[in-house]
Amino acid sequence: MPLHLFNTTRRTIDEARLADAIRLVIGEEGGAVGSIEAVYCGNKMIRRINRDFLGHDYVTDTITFGYNEAGEVEGEFYISLDVIDANAKRFGVSFEDELLRVTIHSSLHLMGHDDESDELRAAMSRREDYYLGRLRW
Repeated sequence: MPLHLFNTTRRTIDEARLADAIRLVIGEEGGAVGSIEAVYCGNKMIRRINRDFLGHDYVTDTITFGYNEAGEVEGEFYISLDVIDANAKRFGVSFEDELLRVTIHSSLHLMGHDDESDELRAAMSRREDYYLGRLRW
C-alpha cells in the first residue's frame, strides 16, 4: 500500500519533500510504509476532526491516528497549514521548516513515539532535530 499526500488548501507545499521526510522517518525508525495518508488542511477541518474524534473544540497543529498491524506502518495524520503559518511566525522560523518539523513529528507518532510528558516531549524534539538535520536543503 502507498503513501498518499493530500493538500486541501490553496497554499503550495513541497509534497515530494514531505513524502521523502515521512519515508525517511518511518524507515530509520524501523518501520515499513504500509498505507499512510497525510492530509494538509486548514483550521476548519482540523478543528472539526479534533472535536469529533478527540472531544477538543480548538485548532491544533497536527492530529495523528495510527493503525499499525503486522509490521507495516498504517495511519493518517492531519496538519493545519494555518497553525503552521502562525507557529512559524511565533517561533521565528520559515513556514517550510515548521511544516517539515510537524510532518516529522506526525511520522514519529505513527511509529509509536509519544509526547505526553516533558521527558517524552524532549526526546521527541531531539528526534525531530535529528531528522531536520538530515533533510535540510
